[in-house]
This record gives sequence, C-alpha cells and structure tokens, in this order.
Amino acid sequence: MMGTREFVAIGKPVEQVSGPAKVTGGAAYTADVRLPGTLYGRILRSPYPHARILRIETARACALSGVHAVITAQDLPETLFGRRMRDMPVLARDKVRFVGERMAAVAAETPEIAEEAINRIEVEYEALPAVFDPLDAMKPDAPRVHESTAGYFNHQEPVPRLPNIYSFATQTKGDIAEGFRTSDRIFEQTFRTQSNHQGYLEPHVAIAHVAEDGHAHFWLSNKNPVMARNDLANVLDLPRERITAHVSHIGADFGGKGSVMDAPVAYHLAKASGRPVKLVMSYTEELTAANPRNPGVITVRVGVKADGRLWAYHVRSVWNTGAYQAFLPAGLVGGGLWAGGVYRISHVLLENIGVYSNCTPRGHNRGPGFLQAGFAVESMMDIVARELGIDPVHFRLQNLMESGEVSAIGHQMQDLHAKETLKAAAEAAGWGSPKPGPNIGRGVAIHDHHLGAGNASMTLAIDRDGTATVETAAPDTGTGNHTVFQQIVAEELKLPLDRVRIIVNDTDAGGEDSGVGNQRVSYVHGQAVWKAAQEARDALTETAADLLDAAPEQVSLDPSGFAAGARRASFGEVAALAGRGHGGERRWHVDFHGPERHGLAACSAQIAEVQVDPETGNVTLHKVVTAHDVGTILNPLYHQGQIDGGFVYGMGFAMMEELVIEDGRVANPHLGEYKMPTTQDVPKLITVLVPGATGPTPYEGKAIGELANIPPPGAIANAVFDAVGVRITETPISAEKVYRALQERAAR
Repeated sequence: MMGTREFVAIGKPVEQVSGPAKVTGGAAYTADVRLPGTLYGRILRSPYPHARILRIETARACALSGVHAVITAQDLPETLFGRRMRDMPVLARDKVRFVGERMAAVAAETPEIAEEAINRIEVEYEALPAVFDPLDAMKPDAPRVHESTAGYFNHQEPVPRLPNIYSFATQTKGDIAEGFRTSDRIFEQTFRTQSNHQGYLEPHVAIAHVAEDGHAHFWLSNKNPVMARNDLANVLDLPRERITAHVSHIGADFGGKGSVMDAPVAYHLAKASGRPVKLVMSYTEELTAANPRNPGVITVRVGVKADGRLWAYHVRSVWNTGAYQAFLPAGLVGGGLWAGGVYRISHVLLENIGVYSNCTPRGHNRGPGFLQAGFAVESMMDIVARELGIDPVHFRLQNLMESGEVSAIGHQMQDLHAKETLKAAAEAAGWGSPKPGPNIGRGVAIHDHHLGAGNASMTLAIDRDGTATVETAAPDTGTGNHTVFQQIVAEELKLPLDRVRIIVNDTDAGGEDSGVGNQRVSYVHGQAVWKAAQEARDALTETAADLLDAAPEQVSLDPSGFAAGARRASFGEVAALAGRGHGGERRWHVDFHGPERHGLAACSAQIAEVQVDPETGNVTLHKVVTAHDVGTILNPLYHQGQIDGGFVYGMGFAMMEELVIEDGRVANPHLGEYKMPTTQDVPKLITVLVPGATGPTPYEGKAIGELANIPPPGAIANAVFDAVGVRITETPISAEKVYRALQERAAR
C-alpha cells in the first residue's frame, strides 16, 4: 500500500459518474434504442429436451399481416458459434438438444403480431432419449448430446473418449499416489451444487440493422463489445470491419453478459426483412434459455498427517454445462482447476471435466466454478478438522500458505495475507466465545482469488479549455469502473472530477479490448488510463515549462494549476497552448496488455453465525463477518459495494437460489417462483479490512469483485453443522435438506 501519500481524488467515496442519468431515467439501455422502422423479433423455442426435427411449417406465420420475415435453419448458412469452441447453431438444424433451443424466428410490426406468428408455426418432432445428470451422461450407454466434438472449431485435442465429455483438464503437484500412501488418515466426500441465474435487472437485448452497403450494426447488452464484434464476424462470416458493435448502458452483468446470445438471429431477421430488428428476451426466456451457472458434482479426497498437516489432495470436479459449450469463454469451467485454494499441500491432483447434457447451456456467473468448488473445499476442510479434533480456524491457520510458497497449482505466492485475514475475521466474530443461545453455530471459510489478464485500449484527450475526456471500449456494468477512470485522471492531472468526462466508443474506434470481467478492469484498464494520464501530465508539464520559462523538473502541478517558483499558469492556459497545432486538442492513446498475475491473490475470510430450528430445519443467518486484505482502495464506496453485493450474491446461492430442473425443463421459469435475496434476508454484515497489502492496479490496489461471494456457502454450511451437527453437502442449504438430515440422524 502506498504509505501515507495524500490523494486528490483517489480513495474518495465519489458517486457514480452515470448515477444522475440512471436515477432520472436519462440513461439509455439497449432496449431504449429506437431506430426508424424497427421491427420486433420473437423466437420459437423447443418444448423438448432432445428430439429430431421432422418438419417445420411456416406458411401460416408468413401469411399473417404485419409479418416481414420468418426464418428457420434452412434459410441460414450452416455455421456454428461460441465464445471459444463453436458448437451452437443459430437456429436448430435437424435436432434440438434442450428445452428452449431456438427453432425459428419472426420479425413483425408489433410484439403482439410477432407472438401470434410464432404460435402459427407448426413443428413435428420425434422425441429422443435424453440425459440430464453429468455422471449419467458419462456412462457408456448414455444418449449422445453431440456425436463428437471433433468437427467443432477450437475443440479439445485429443477428443475425450467417454461419452458427452467436451473437455478434460488436470493440474498436478508432487506424487498423488505416494501422497495418499503416506497419509495417516484419508477423508472423502462428494458435494453437489445447483444452477442459478445471474439475476441481472436488464435481460439480454439485441438490435441488428443491415445498412444498404451490407455493413452490420448491432446494439447489444454485452460487456465486451470488441469481443462480441469478433464473435459475430465469425458466425456471420463477415469481415470485422463490416460490423459495428454500439454500446449502451448495461443493467448489470455478474458474468452473464459476455455472449452474443440472440444477436445472430436478429441479424438474419434484419437481412431478410430489410429493416432493423429488436429482440428482447423475456425473463422466462432468461431463466430457461440464457446462460446460468454450471451445476457441479465435486468429489474431494484429502489425506492428512497425524499432526493435522494437509498432505494429499484430490479434487474431481464434474460440470454439467448443458447442451452447448458456446457460452464459456475459456472452453471450460475454470474454478475446478483452482480448487487447491490457499493451502499448503505437497501432493495434488485436480481434475476438471466438462460434460454435455440435455439442459440449458450454461455460461459464466460471478466466480465461475470458484463458488461451487469453494463450497466443497471449505466444507471438506471443516470435516477434516472436526474429525481430527482440531478447531476449524486453527486447522486452517496451520495449513495456510505464506508469501514465497508454491500453491497447489505451481504458482509462487506474492504478498499473501491469508493468515492475517483469517485471524482478523475470527477476532471480529468472537470465534471461540460462548454462543448467544441454543442451536446457534459458527462456520468459517476462506478464499483467495487471482486477477485476470486482458487487453485495454484507452485514449485520453485534453481540449483547449482543459477538459479531459477518457475514451474507452469497456462499458460500466454498474460496478463504477468509469468513475474510477475519472478519479485516476483527476488524480494525475489534479483536475476537479467534473472536468473529466467518460465516453464509451463503438468498435469502429479500433483497438483490441477484453472488456469487463474476471476482476481485471481496475488492473488492466486502470493501468491503461493511468499511463495515458501520466503521458498527458508529462507533456503538459513540458508545455508549462515553456510558458513559465523554466525547466520541466522545476514545474509542479497541483489543483490550482502549474507552478515554477512564484510563476503560475492555470491548467486551462497550458492546455490551450498545448492544443495549438493539434486542432485545439491533444490526445494520448495507450494499448495495454495486463498479463496473468496468478501468484498475486487477494483473500477473503468469512465467519457466519446461524440459528437452526430443529423442528423445521429453518436456517436463520444472524451475522456474518467478512474480512479482506487490501492495498490502496481506489473508491471506498464501490469497494464496500462490491463486498456487500458479493456477500448477498453468495448468500443467495448458498441458501435459496436454484433453477429447479425436471426432465430437462426449468420448473420455476419466472421470478414469482425463482427466489432471490431481498433486504429482509440480509443479516448483520461486519466488514474488516486488513491493510498493508500491495496490488497491481494503479496506486497498488487489490481486486475485490469476486471475493466476498465465494466463502458464504462454505461458511454457512459449516455453521449449520456447528449448530445442530448435520452436514449439508448439496446447495442450496434449504430448510427441507436440514430437516431431512436431522430426521435421518434421529433414525440412526
């Protein structure tokens, strides 16, 4: 952390730069975009989880007044799309693989006409055997969701031999067989986690317009416009320069706004009709056909020495990715390969298996794979500690790594504060003190999270009156990253915040940009805008030196302007002089690549306090302490917001959120039945910040975006066990599961 440096803008609880527009209704989201002549699209979706398409009859839909286009797969090129491996058709061809798969689409004058046209399309199916559980899907006699992945672009080599597996990856350390052979005790448990939706307010929206010259324009609810442009170019077989992705405000993301979703359908409707087409997913479509979290079956086997040292460690994570892998940007659910956590272990085998099933295709959801694996690993740590008769906090402290040690996956840890963070959480929670009542328990969990890599393309312009404008390709998904960019520029140039503007460019501006995600924005984009601001400051200092008749090293900059001894010049005066010969404006452009920083992780330790009603199994979450090691906090308002929101996100997954799947069909396909947390569900939340760390963001900040959401499931499950002595191994941790476990224990 940067000592006692005094900041002008950094570290201040600045409100969002887009806040006024959002609360007054002035912010335009994708659904608000109005193009002249826009038609409304609707998609016919499959009612079967697995079926052969025998016939599609569209004549009655085409004959409906107000309908301008009706398309099926027969009208489209045989192309597939995906964020990495391309295995998903734009519209189903020959067969469907999940309930909700796109079958046909229409474009009409009104949404009502489009809906009526969809209802007039007749489809004849031949039902096929289906498989829904990932373990069943790997059996030799399981129905094949895809005959093979060998023909798909970016498929894994070699092609996995077992049925329905699209990816298999491992991480190893030491000798796992020798590790278990030399362990004094061995424990094993299997855990299951559910699928849940990201819960963003704004559903996916796509607008497509094909200009007379064939140039394709898109407006998308997408956090990665440049990458979306590239994905669309691939599936539509268009040069990238013939596509423009325009940017609107985004109504939250949580990992789910990275795919192009229905945009290829909107394009083909626009091309067929000759008019712009807008497709807005309903929330029923979101819950049944978008890209929710991957359910997991995670088996953890742990060998320990008699003194409590972790010695051998095997985690096998099997992910139910649904019918297509297209929504996964890395080609796998990565969290399973990080399931070694922040523990010191000599012998490790981590297996990560991606499996097709006839369920909704899954994608990314805040902390993809990490949340599920975190529940399994932290529950297992509690199981082992209690079987050994060691306090769960002390057991973790005994086995947590320190700086310089090598992790389970071979990364040397840097500036690691896991022990300090756990100790701070335990102290604030009163760990070890008497419980305030009967059937009350406390549970602990800890998580470390790395930073993602990526590219940022940023431009900083200073006009003649001294106003600074940041041009970026990275949208603000609600986390406040644009405000942080504003603060960085204001800090370096000593400007008032209202003199720094943010503009999000469309993809025609050029540059490769990874967009938002994986805790990278303050690191990758922050570094880019920081470097641009430093270049601008240095150039303006040279201009000020000429104006003040001084050497550049004699010139200082503060909020009142530039100074060299007693001579002064305002920022605007210097900017005006610098802009001469440049059209009145100076511009600095930075393309920055932020490499992976695997060994530089931030930590979060949480302790949950629950009370369990033994008569009903109901779990009441009374209090949670969440501790975080921090560097320089760029904006404390957003930093705390990420902690608060992250915890509630993880709590929802732990205790209530679930897409209930029955024979491949989502049984709770609307928000009246899909339960998400409200303010009434949130317990007392105590945040503890552990200072002293350094990080890779400007001013040595550390990540926070995917930390507070990971520990809650493990901490809550461990607290339930501490309260009533039953171990819940499947999320969500519902009253029904706790009650059933209590009844089973009583019957033994």
